[in-house]
Amino acid sequence: MHAIITMTGKDRPGVIAAVAQSCAEHNLNIVDVSQTLMADFFTMIMRVELPTGDVDMAKLQAELDRVSEPLGMVTRIQSEALFDAMNDI
Repeated sequence: MHAIITMTGKDRPGVIAAVAQSCAEHNLNIVDVSQTLMADFFTMIMRVELPTGDVDMAKLQAELDRVSEPLGMVTRIQSEALFDAMNDI
């Protein structure tokens, strides 16, 4: 199963490192990442492979909040299927 992590906010050093470290600690494999910087506004979309078995998405969201909020970033995680459904035109 895959999930999509999005991150937005004012650009600053260490934002990708913080999310990547959290992913590693929770055994999430980063399979793709895209980032854009417009003026001082940073946007990232990361596709991750989740470990097999039950995955508590609410727990992962809480962890991403813990690492990204001190950096002034908003980070969200959702299943790839839900992300695709919400963004399908």
